[in-house]
Amino acid sequence: MELEHDDLVDVTDVVCPITFVKAKVAMEELDEGQVLAIRMNDGEPAQNVPRSMKDEGHKVLKLRDNKDGTLTLFVRKVGE
Repeated sequence: MELEHDDLVDVTDVVCPITFVKAKVAMEELDEGQVLAIRMNDGEPAQNVPRSMKDEGHKVLKLRDNKDGTLTLFVRKVGE
């Protein structure tokens, strides 16, 4: 089942720490309570981006395996 999301950012073409920077910028565009889907490569981004989003105070909802070497992370924006 697909999680509802308000925006999608694809960071499969960049490496850490740019993956988080792009995700953070996309998150800043959203309103509180909206959900960002972040498509990323498996490996380092899959470890770092969810942790970084939690550290920023946002709620990590789900990490979905896309079965193609990429993952999609769903994060709900928590107010500043």
